[in-house]
Amino acid sequence: MTPQTPADTVIYAVGDIHGRLDLLERIQQSIADDAKRRPESRRQVVYLGDYVSRGPDSAGVVDRVRGWLPDGFERITLKGNHEDLLLRFLDGEINTGRHWLDYGGLDALAGYGVAIADREARDDASVAAYGRDLAARVPASHLDFFRSLRISHAAGDYFFVHGGVRPGVPLEKQSARDCLWIRKTFLNSDADHGAMIVHGHSISDQPEIRHNRIGIDTGAYRSGVLTCLVLAGTTRDFLQTPSP
Repeated sequence: MTPQTPADTVIYAVGDIHGRLDLLERIQQSIADDAKRRPESRRQVVYLGDYVSRGPDSAGVVDRVRGWLPDGFERITLKGNHEDLLLRFLDGEINTGRHWLDYGGLDALAGYGVAIADREARDDASVAAYGRDLAARVPASHLDFFRSLRISHAAGDYFFVHGGVRPGVPLEKQSARDCLWIRKTFLNSDADHGAMIVHGHSISDQPEIRHNRIGIDTGAYRSGVLTCLVLAGTTRDFLQTPSP
């Protein structure tokens, strides 16, 4: 059976942005232009998480996601594993912060105006100092945004999530950790998950379309290609930013 969206609904699912404000602005313009040509009256834009880290403007991406909502659109913002790391770091988890710094967190700090004296420093004192500086610089509105992010979104025959789902577990019983972090167990599974899973988190050169999942993380922060999956009824299309 071909999965479909709810009646009279078009859904725009945006993959991992990772601080690339320039690409986000382009894909949002493409979404707005595409919507003008479509008859559906209900329009949803679903962001799959990982707004921060790795790219140059994490703060700008958060501002843009929060502020951009054309007339007639609904906005659904999901949590990515990098937002999970950021929040845990702000809550005082030094080891989590140390891990995050090794995987793009330094770029998020810089995007919020934190001075990076030594990119290699990982001692407790240095990491704790980064955490205090970040906490002082992240606007309350951004912190509220991060804490309000949803783990998943269901619409019609589709289930949207950042990382994936654990095979064999009903969708309503999935753990937040699996939804944010799972990779191989999910990616290698041929199981029917009860819905078509739309996810980011795992980079591929082009969107990955399988019988049980669609992956749309095309590594925008390094490739310049940000992908948006467009779903309407039983149809499926893609919008992408051109690579540099």
